[in-house]
Amino acid sequence: MGSPYTKLYPLEVNYAGKDLKLKESVQSWLMGSQNDPIAKTLAKNSHLTKTQLETLLIDVLSENIAGKQLKYDEKARLRLTKAKISRGAFNRTLKQAKENVTKSIYTVLLLGYLGIFESTTLDPYLEIANKLQEYIEAYKNIPNKSEELNEHLKIIEIVREELETSLKQLSNSSQDVV
Repeated sequence: MGSPYTKLYPLEVNYAGKDLKLKESVQSWLMGSQNDPIAKTLAKNSHLTKTQLETLLIDVLSENIAGKQLKYDEKARLRLTKAKISRGAFNRTLKQAKENVTKSIYTVLLLGYLGIFESTTLDPYLEIANKLQEYIEAYKNIPNKSEELNEHLKIIEIVREELETSLKQLSNSSQDVV
C-alpha cells in the first residue's frame, strides 16, 4: 500500500538494511518538505512545532523508506539535528505531536458539530483546502510527453503561486474565525 503522505515528495523504498543511505534519504526528504514554501506556511500556522512535525514525519514515513519496521532509537537517529537524540526524547516529542494533531482534529469536528462551518468567515480556508487538493492532484497527474509536460508544469507553478499568496494573506489577516 502506498503512503498518502508522499504525493509531492516521493520516497525511495530501496534502502532496506543500509543505515547511512536510509538516514541520507530521510533527511533529504525532510529538508525538501521543510523548504517547500507551502509546507512552511502551513506548518507555521499549525499546532505543531518544527521539531514535532519532523518527529511525526519520521515516525510515519521512515519505515516506508527503510522497507522494514524501525525501533524508536533508530528513528531518533534520523532527526536532522546534529545532537544525539535519545529514544525517550524522541518518544516524548512524538507523543506531543500526536496529541496536537488529535486536538486539532477534534477542534475541526467540534466546529462542524456546532455549525461554525456554515459561517462565511471560513470560506477562505475552504477555498485554500480545495486549492491544495488541486495542487496535489496536478502533481499526481504529471504527463510523460514533453509537449504536455511543459504546459502542465506552468499550471502547477501558477497554482503554487496562488496558494502561497492566499496562505500568506490568510496567515497575516486578523479576521476572526469564530
